[in-house]
Amino acid sequence: MQFGIFTIGDVTTDPTTGKTPTEHERINAITQIALKAEEVGLDVFATGQHHNPPFVPSAPTTHLAYIAAQTKNLKLSTATTLITTTDPVRIAEDYSFLQHLSNGRVDLMMGRGNTGPVYPWFGKDIRQGIPLAIENYHLLRRLWREKNVNWQGKFRTPLQGFTTTPFPLDDVAPFVWHGSIRSVQIAEQAAFYGDGFFHNNIFWNKEHTAQMVDIYRRRYEKHGHGQADQAIVGLGGQVYIADSEEQAKKEFRPYFDNAPVYGHGPSLEEFTAMTPLTVGTVEQVIESTMAHADWVGDYQRQLFLMDHAGLPLEVVLKQIEILGTQVVPEVRHRMEARRPEHVPSEPPTHATLKADPGHPHHKVRPGKDNA
Repeated sequence: MQFGIFTIGDVTTDPTTGKTPTEHERINAITQIALKAEEVGLDVFATGQHHNPPFVPSAPTTHLAYIAAQTKNLKLSTATTLITTTDPVRIAEDYSFLQHLSNGRVDLMMGRGNTGPVYPWFGKDIRQGIPLAIENYHLLRRLWREKNVNWQGKFRTPLQGFTTTPFPLDDVAPFVWHGSIRSVQIAEQAAFYGDGFFHNNIFWNKEHTAQMVDIYRRRYEKHGHGQADQAIVGLGGQVYIADSEEQAKKEFRPYFDNAPVYGHGPSLEEFTAMTPLTVGTVEQVIESTMAHADWVGDYQRQLFLMDHAGLPLEVVLKQIEILGTQVVPEVRHRMEARRPEHVPSEPPTHATLKADPGHPHHKVRPGKDNA
């Protein structure tokens, strides 16, 4: 099973000191977080893609390439690649290039983006979010699997004889996850292609998460990619760890209460009761994470948000060290002990896809993307 860190790259004032990092400081901090993830033996680092304040990760391939040059084992991913407002030709070439630079250590997570003003900045209409995601991704798949592509659609100019340069490493396209928290159409899209489905459930109750993953699993089997429990699933999570639950809550509460996305709403206690947010001891985090598999079945990737809401870099690095050295080894052991033999233990990688040309990942399916 893969464990890792994801960041949304928010620039947030530390409520305990009043200090706000500069964009430069925040970008450098994210780099240090990725390097720490590799140091403590985590598998994945993922960054978001945002084009609106207070977020800085507007160029994920640039940042991931920089991190790739300083790491050897870390799998590099996105927590969101905006398939709606980013030209699929640009995505195809940027991520193929990153794939070559990283020797195949890259996959990506497609997302629509839910910030309304961003769409017109890139000439798009948010009301067309789902159709954009469907059409753009079908084109992207062709660009990564065919040369001399002739194509015509609704949302961009036609292509005649276009070939992605560079073409994917070893002619193997990067593995793709489809990230969604509420859109059944996106779960269906992931299932149709046999791709991964990532439910970033940090704001959602377990019943909703289980329902979305179940839809994806059943449709994955319906489309002939394997049994429902063999579908490739990833989940989000967020933790804050200390020697006692009381200490953890005392330290984390100011950040929770002032967080830009969930502050000034439910209390910390209410939020931890409803969602995967766990604030407590190592053992509490282990037990909470293990419960995810009870909700959704055995899954392949778990990413944690660690650097949100203005937490100082030194605190985040310490949290990652505890996560990587005390939490993940035990969770990994317990997850694999409960996993049936026929269920994949990790998502497809460049090496496994290269060795298996018959994998659904390699297929170009017809244009009825959400049939």
